[in-house]
Amino acid sequence: MPQTARKQEPSSGGRRWDRPVLLVCAVSALVVGLASPAHTSQQAWGLIGAAGYACAALLAARSSTPWARSPAVVAVVGAAVLPLLYLSVIGKAQMEVGVVERAADLLFSSGTPYHSAPHAVRDFNPYLPGMALFGIPHLMFGDTPFAGARLWFLAGFLASVAGAVRVLTRGGDLGTGTRGISRGVSGPTGALWLLACPVVALPLAIGGVDPPVIGLLCLALAFTQRGRAGRAGLAVGVAAALKWTAWPAIPVIVAVLAVRGGKRPAFTCAAVATGIAALTITPAVLVDPGAFCQNVVLYPLGLGPTASSAQSPLLGYLIVLLFPHGKAVTTALIALSAVGVGTSLLVRPPRSIVAAGDRLALGLLLAIALSPATRIGYAVYPIVLIAWPRFTARLAEDRPAGHRPPGEPPHRRRIPEPPLVRSGASS
Repeated sequence: MPQTARKQEPSSGGRRWDRPVLLVCAVSALVVGLASPAHTSQQAWGLIGAAGYACAALLAARSSTPWARSPAVVAVVGAAVLPLLYLSVIGKAQMEVGVVERAADLLFSSGTPYHSAPHAVRDFNPYLPGMALFGIPHLMFGDTPFAGARLWFLAGFLASVAGAVRVLTRGGDLGTGTRGISRGVSGPTGALWLLACPVVALPLAIGGVDPPVIGLLCLALAFTQRGRAGRAGLAVGVAAALKWTAWPAIPVIVAVLAVRGGKRPAFTCAAVATGIAALTITPAVLVDPGAFCQNVVLYPLGLGPTASSAQSPLLGYLIVLLFPHGKAVTTALIALSAVGVGTSLLVRPPRSIVAAGDRLALGLLLAIALSPATRIGYAVYPIVLIAWPRFTARLAEDRPAGHRPPGEPPHRRRIPEPPLVRSGASS
């Protein structure tokens, strides 16, 4: 029979998803750009990012390798690097950048990063005290190109993700492929695809505060995957010192460590994480408890005198809008969902990093949907927590045979017993 001249693509274990995913990203970015108000950072990101994703999709269409590195690089440059450079040049950023930079000023002038009598939305700082550290370079060097808090949000995220990849691939081949969806994807390439995700690229470009928090959670999950309880507690503790959204990760990671290693690593992780968070938060509470409560507790929940600017038409916002005593209802629903997820950790604790990411994503999804003051952009948490552990769980299996990371107990080789020698007469 005559052979066809058409060259077949190598099998990738099923339908290729990188091409349609990039097209969906391009359309989504374009929608953001067209729907955003004129002359805003979101509009600039959407229009520039849509072109970047379209170029990446064209490059992926010409590539025979699914989830290749070249389309990921193009997507990252088009959706994160170019918008970031453009917005930095024209001086536009998310409001959070100014909030964090002013928090650093207040921290060094008054001992607390919180305004004692906030009135306007810009006066409120809904983040935990550790977030003010990202504003210190601006305090020291002013409006220089590399002093803005936006760049340090990016640096914190990149350092955390690079650390997570390093933990999972230490001693292994960074170019080794993995199975399933990540077949042929190395550690650095997987990190590039994470950066290219629109819910990550958008806050990185416009100056969102969530990327360093989610990056530290990825690092904490990587340490948990390797069984390093102390370092997992350190990473999640630093994240918990930045924002409330990291706190649900502490009991989830502790539950995984308890199932896999027993009480001792679970207690170590819990002690380190809560200790770091407490040491960071306690001074601000002691200096001005009223300011802390107004900024960090009441304002994010929508219970303060000034409405939060973080509003999206999700369930919590609609309950407050349509029902009497809606704020009390949403607060009660958030508390009930937290109790439900906490109970599930006791009844059926997660036994893997993938299960831990799913459980944490569920808890955060409920909190995001039920909170009266939230943003669609908070979807970065559940999306990354669902996707990243599935990649890293496979990546962790790719170390060479016989490689043992530091801290992991060696496998004892079984020594064969000598043949039994019978005494007395032979049979």
